[in-house]
Amino acid sequence: MEIIKYPSRNTWDDLSQRALADKANEVKAIVADIISNVANRGDEAVKEYEQRFTGATLTSLAVSKEEIDEAASLVSEELKEAIETARKNIESFHKAQATEVVVETAPGVKCIQRQVPIAKVGLYVPGGNSPLFSTVLMLAVPAVIAGCKEIVLCTPASKDGKVHPAILYAASVASVSQIYKTGGAQAIAAMAYGTETIPAVYKIFGPGNRFVTEAKRQVSEGKVSIDMPAGPSEVLVIADECANAAFVASDFLSQAEHGPDSQSILVTTSEQLLEQLPIEIENLLQVLPRREMMEKSLSHSRMILLSNDDEVMEFSNHYAPEHLIINHSNAWDLAAKVTNAGSVFVGPYSPESAGDYASGTNHTLPTSGYARTYSGVNLDSFTKKITFQELTPQGIASIGRAVEVMAENEDLFAHKMAMTLRIESLNK
Repeated sequence: MEIIKYPSRNTWDDLSQRALADKANEVKAIVADIISNVANRGDEAVKEYEQRFTGATLTSLAVSKEEIDEAASLVSEELKEAIETARKNIESFHKAQATEVVVETAPGVKCIQRQVPIAKVGLYVPGGNSPLFSTVLMLAVPAVIAGCKEIVLCTPASKDGKVHPAILYAASVASVSQIYKTGGAQAIAAMAYGTETIPAVYKIFGPGNRFVTEAKRQVSEGKVSIDMPAGPSEVLVIADECANAAFVASDFLSQAEHGPDSQSILVTTSEQLLEQLPIEIENLLQVLPRREMMEKSLSHSRMILLSNDDEVMEFSNHYAPEHLIINHSNAWDLAAKVTNAGSVFVGPYSPESAGDYASGTNHTLPTSGYARTYSGVNLDSFTKKITFQELTPQGIASIGRAVEVMAENEDLFAHKMAMTLRIESLNK
């Protein structure tokens, strides 16, 4: 890990660089070729990529009902209970986000904003290092609450051509039955363009590696909408001298466990913590199974010492982390100053893993600084906001003349006429 003490502000852009950004052009070219191939050759191309990237020889891309039913018998009762706990909390938090706005802006003028579901959505669930059945819940539960009519889920199979049973079980619990065995950029291309088997959708959701992120970016240029740029995961931890160093180390390592492209950042005013953290990380690494991968992630992670808490918050907002952990004696005071972050974990007993699984907030979040402009997935992500208005004769009296004057001054006389005729009809 890199240790930086009291960096000048003109270095903050460099310190905010994510891992592997230097290979962007290579990734773009690879992904463009995959998208073109899938768009032109459909199922055949998808199956070829699955064979190349996962080793799976697939006769069918669709997961059968029998496979979904079988999955339930392969998942332990303890995991089923944990999945149900998470599902309930995610459902509770996202149901509370449903809103309809009704305002009488003037006497006789009623304006309404209503959430309308996006009809066809595609959910991408990564495989790779871990079977992310939690992502199934994070995407499918709000999609179902929103009322999306067609929910398509793509996730890679293993070499034996089977999807991990926990992913299929979570999909079943979340009421998703259209599941397809494909991952990576080819899955994104399939959901964008459609194949003989996989339906095209209107909007694609889900996190992934840099190839998935780039594929989402490319298909969003005129073909489909996407939730957000969501690439390799990242965490920024703000901690002071009161923080438990082992807690901070575990947060670093849980982030590193996402993959070799992940990044962990510590921002602190405590030299003592700066000295303790590498020791604690090494101690905890001894008992974890993915040491080699985590060490790759840690190689582009950083510990940054700054002068005061104001500077700490300025740097955090500059970095705009996907996950922000505030393990600080004045945690809520600092949290009030957060302007750029995907999801914030406040206090010593709020690890990122709580939000990743079961607290109820969504773990599909903007990365790579996109938290400056994007929100994480929420119920709104699966809906469109449509406005309605109704004017009564009283409403015409309230705003009619204002409409006439504004239309006339924009030289839009048909607009004025549409209002004038109504005013005159009421004055007869």
